[in-house]
Amino acid sequence: MRGRPTTFDNEQVLQKAQQVFWTKGYTATSLDDLLNVMKMGSGSFYNIFKGGKKELFRKAIQQRRDAFEEFKAELYKSESPIDLIKDFFRSIASADMETHLKGCIISNTVVEMTFIDQELENEAIEILKEVETMFTLAIRKAQADGTIKNNTDAAILGKYLITFWNGINVTRRMYPNNTILLKQIEMQLEIIS
Repeated sequence: MRGRPTTFDNEQVLQKAQQVFWTKGYTATSLDDLLNVMKMGSGSFYNIFKGGKKELFRKAIQQRRDAFEEFKAELYKSESPIDLIKDFFRSIASADMETHLKGCIISNTVVEMTFIDQELENEAIEILKEVETMFTLAIRKAQADGTIKNNTDAAILGKYLITFWNGINVTRRMYPNNTILLKQIEMQLEIIS
């Protein structure tokens, strides 16, 4: 006699797991935390995620990579990609308290996994480097068409924006105040005006 077939909404389950990882981090998230939020037993879990918690975490951060890919597609189609990048950063200031306190799951992963799991650290670093490249290409194009006056090497400005991204995700935890954050964000964005 066969067991019950495993059915679940893959995207919805991954979203729920991602939220737990995002809030607690990889290390502090227990299997029970994941099973509770995903509403499945350990047998079903290991049947679906043969690599266990690490495989699930990889899939969860892949969802963030996919979101960045969607943003990249918008950016490349946009008539004013620099405005889109600025709006991306400005949107941080309109987030709620919980979102401020969670920061960025990818940046969090780089910090948490250093000296713990080089594979997961490297995956997160790769995602941030992809975002940096996305910023760099948009800046280079804007410099070429005169949208940006700053002539600093686009690669340096791309690194500046990823540094700003990583920093603002710590600062928003220190000052989860949308007015303060918006002022900080506007000041930092002057570099790509």
